[in-house]
Amino acid sequence: MTATRIGTGDPRMSKIVVHSGVVYISGQTDATADSIQGQTQNVLNKVNDLLSQAGTSKSNLLTASIWLKDIGRDFSGMNEVWNGWVDPRNKPVRATVEASLARPQLLVEVQVTAATEK
Repeated sequence: MTATRIGTGDPRMSKIVVHSGVVYISGQTDATADSIQGQTQNVLNKVNDLLSQAGTSKSNLLTASIWLKDIGRDFSGMNEVWNGWVDPRNKPVRATVEASLARPQLLVEVQVTAATEK
């Protein structure tokens, strides 16, 4: 079965890969907001957009991986935004860890997989 790749302009990766009824999106970050709440909201807006481009939505999430720069400081603030965004009837499995992110101003990165709408 062939994979469909969307958003292939970056030489390092595709933004979206769809294969066998599963949508995979690349890790999303935001450097425009200064707070964990602002960055998390902006990242989740990007996730919504990518899922929409792939023909699915957050209601079909399967997994979520979240990386925080400082889990002790930012876990609660990220969860406030996450809890308001995630579909309460269709929550994915999730892992959240602390990690050094690619740039110093980044506080959070989110990567999800979702089932297609079909």
